[in-house]
Amino acid sequence: MPVKDLDHVNLRTANLAGMIAFYEKVLGLTLGPRPAFGFDGAWLYCGERATVHLIAVPQAAGIPDSGPAGLQLEHFAFTGEGLTDFMAQLRHHKVPYRPVEIQDFNIVQINLHDVDGNHIHIDFAPEDGADLSVYEGD
Repeated sequence: MPVKDLDHVNLRTANLAGMIAFYEKVLGLTLGPRPAFGFDGAWLYCGERATVHLIAVPQAAGIPDSGPAGLQLEHFAFTGEGLTDFMAQLRHHKVPYRPVEIQDFNIVQINLHDVDGNHIHIDFAPEDGADLSVYEGD
């Protein structure tokens, strides 16, 4: 199979600073080097890999609305470690999330949205005693 791993996701945003802050503070990614393209943006790293590429666009750039008539990213996913600690981090930042147990694959997905509304899930090994209730934020 030629596809082995997720390399990166490229997202257009009219809220570059907010998106950078979300991915750094909530998901623990690190802002890092980016080629000198002729447009503004940012690359956020997961370890040594730039997994989230952001491109700054004005709101009026003709970005399709989400929903049935528009184009949108359904979701992208990461693999994570430390389920309970991650859920505590989300609650600390008041980020709503919805856990889903996928028993056939022995994983727990934590579903959330970034500040632009993009759906993300992070897959974890189950942890004994983890509270898998939905968190709506404060």
